Amino acid sequence: MFKCVLLYLAVFVFATSIQSCSNANNKPIIKFSGDSSTIIIKNIDEASWFEARKAYQANPDANSLITVLIIPGDQDSLQTEREISGSFKLAGDSIQFTPDSTFLKGKTYLVENYVGVKFGSLGGLLKNNVKAQLQPQRQTLTR
Repeated sequence: MFKCVLLYLAVFVFATSIQSCSNANNKPIIKFSGDSSTIIIKNIDEASWFEARKAYQANPDANSLITVLIIPGDQDSLQTEREISGSFKLAGDSIQFTPDSTFLKGKTYLVENYVGVKFGSLGGLLKNNVKAQLQPQRQTLTR
């Protein structure tokens, strides 16, 4: 009986320590640049940075890393989100998205990306919060 309790305690301590080590707040930071001409994604972990760089080198014109949508305002007649076309580049330790036309002042933009997104964590597995598909990181930015 004592061995069984000791075994369960050891498994619990091991699972808790793994969860506490991997539950750091290292989500990428999405924000406008200082002059609001580009969107910058920073704080990318090394594995995600390697994958982003590999995808960029394979096809620099592909815009699969970042999707930027303009969210309609209350006064807009069309209530649909429109995708903003543009290009992205890797600069230093960040990814920069530059739209083909400038961001409009007063508009709200939805940025979706898969950089640094993890499928599931130990805490999510224990709480049964793992989704069937990979969910993008979403951030709304207002210019």
